[in-house]
Amino acid sequence: MIVARFFCREGRPRGFTVSGHAGYAEAGSDIVCAAATSAVQLVCNTITDVLCEEAQVTVEEDRVTLRLDGEECAAAQSLLEGLYLHLNILREQYPGHVKATKVENQ
Repeated sequence: MIVARFFCREGRPRGFTVSGHAGYAEAGSDIVCAAATSAVQLVCNTITDVLCEEAQVTVEEDRVTLRLDGEECAAAQSLLEGLYLHLNILREQYPGHVKATKVENQ
């Protein structure tokens, strides 16, 4: 299962950790993993390379973590909200393969 935890401060997203594997199909053919991975990469790259926001990004074999460092950035927070929404839509379409939650004060 893909597990996503979104870190919030005062209700506003400040980052996330996404880990695991969907287990929907064999590696290389798993459309759920592909959809989640592509969305995570898009959000990370847009925040760091397009918006040039300060963020700590850690990429491990089956885990990606992003934490915003700088001031409040509405565009970055909107991207994080969009990723949360996207992962929850995947959860609805493919039950038991994706979980996304928000955690306050992280």
